[in-house]
Amino acid sequence: MNKADIKNIVTRQRTFFQTGATLDIDFRIQALKKLKLCIQKYENAIGEAIKKDLGKSRFESYMCETGLTLSEINYMIRHIRSFSREKTVHTPLTQFHSRSYTKPSPYGVVLIMSPWNYPFLLTMEPLVDAISAGNTAVLKPSAYSPHTSALIQNIISECFDEAYVSVITGGRAENTYLLTEHFDYIFFTGSQSVGKEVMKQASAHLTPVTLELGGKSPCIVEKSANIKLAAKRIVFGKFLNCGQTCVAPDYIYCDASVKDRLLAEIKKQICLQFGDAPLENENYGKIINEKHFHRILDLMDQEKTVHGGNADHEALRIEPTVLDSVTFQDAAMQEEIFGPVLPILTYSSLDDAIRTINSMASPLALYLFTSDKQAVKKVTSRCGFGGGCINDTVIHLATSEMGFGGFGASGMGSYHGKDGFSTFSHRKSIVDKKTWLDLPMRYQPYREIYDKIVHFFLSL
Repeated sequence: MNKADIKNIVTRQRTFFQTGATLDIDFRIQALKKLKLCIQKYENAIGEAIKKDLGKSRFESYMCETGLTLSEINYMIRHIRSFSREKTVHTPLTQFHSRSYTKPSPYGVVLIMSPWNYPFLLTMEPLVDAISAGNTAVLKPSAYSPHTSALIQNIISECFDEAYVSVITGGRAENTYLLTEHFDYIFFTGSQSVGKEVMKQASAHLTPVTLELGGKSPCIVEKSANIKLAAKRIVFGKFLNCGQTCVAPDYIYCDASVKDRLLAEIKKQICLQFGDAPLENENYGKIINEKHFHRILDLMDQEKTVHGGNADHEALRIEPTVLDSVTFQDAAMQEEIFGPVLPILTYSSLDDAIRTINSMASPLALYLFTSDKQAVKKVTSRCGFGGGCINDTVIHLATSEMGFGGFGASGMGSYHGKDGFSTFSHRKSIVDKKTWLDLPMRYQPYREIYDKIVHFFLSL
């Protein structure tokens, strides 16, 4: 699609938004219901498309993408009326007699740019929130997941007129064209480097942005942790989607006294969950493309590999791999891994671990395995991170009751549920002043009024 075509779509959406059609709550609810029915209709096709792009099993695709999207739609349908209500707030005596209130209003035409690792979920969930808030939307799914992107385009074109919701496919050229257009809000999920460029381009129009990025999310295993359960849940979260999850535990940071036990349990859990030959497991995914496949291989130090390490170049598959005796100077600790490689580092005291984590860029997620309530309080209070879990991994994003988003280098803004509605809404502050009373004190000439007030109090 060329620049002129994209400009035409944005113009048509702005014209449609200005008709006020999306302000009607019933209109938004019907749009969500239509999207829900279409997703259910294409449920099998969605699973097939994600399988072609990422090798995910049908169950994993539904659990982590389609099911979560439907859950968000259902949540919004139930709550959209309450989220959209005006909220009356206290009015100071100086504004007597008035009503003060806030009114949520849509931004207008929004751009949603999504990544390839969860290509359906991370396109559709922000769309659900944007529609609920009353916006029109232009979707730009990733070129790296072409089968899912094409299916999203089919679903959206079946559900909505292009002037309401539109999908732009393509690569860098289309991204560049889109970012030169004037949108009222931009929602981006992806890498830090591209996020910086999105923010830079948005600044030309003073367009507000939400950036959902990533980072090296630590998984702290404290000495009082249930080691067997910790290993089970870490292996699940780390190797889900072949490690290509923005909130996956990037590395384990464990108390030195429990490292050997933890490592032994992790090896057991990899075999239990993926089998003795993970590369032959049809439910184990693949790396998205050759570029990322070779990038991940370059992060693997064979001398420090204590489990896994094998790869299938033709199928773009890498075994769940564990690295031991890792330091913060190793290649695997210089960037977000975003693949099935799990480094293990140790600390001698929890305070030292907290200081080290805080010396690094703020991660999108943090996980802590412990039975010590004081350790929980200390880590959650002193460490900066977007969100996380105590004694589990990744599941904090699977709810509409809490916002999900980054912090510092891992992003800004959040979505899911009410937070998603708020992200795509501007809350206007309004004072409705009555006309039957007009106190003269605020009007000039001030000196005369001041003298009368002083005289009144002196006469008491």
